[in-house]
Amino acid sequence: MTENASRFPLFVDLTGRRCVIVGGGAIAQRRAAVLSRFGAAVTVIAPTWTGDVPGVDWQAPGDLKGAFLAVAATNDRSVNRQVGEEARALGIPVTVADCREECTFFFPAVCEGGGVTAGLISRHGTDHHRAARAAKAVRQALEGLD
Repeated sequence: MTENASRFPLFVDLTGRRCVIVGGGAIAQRRAAVLSRFGAAVTVIAPTWTGDVPGVDWQAPGDLKGAFLAVAATNDRSVNRQVGEEARALGIPVTVADCREECTFFFPAVCEGGGVTAGLISRHGTDHHRAARAAKAVRQALEGLD
């Protein structure tokens, strides 16, 4: 990835596609909820899973084979790096929560309302607080479309 490269927003149909999340914490739970909402067949790989997202398949252990996309969202840098390496070796798009350089895509802040879906990231995927503020403003604007 070029150091200053912006990311192209791409909307894909996740219906029935296997999306694997490695990690069982708060970030993993939020990602699982969003992916499920868009029809993905979500598999969480984690030693424990306390998430309450309906339809999520929890495995411990598991692997990325057959995944359409992967999310590395553990609190362990070495595990996240390993997930990113495995995904890239298998040609699976991956987002690595703690290292933008290892991401082949960024997981956006998803905003929905009034029949519109928007995905937001900061320009280089580095300013999460800015993206969160922008997402809040977009959500408020979309509420007016309902």
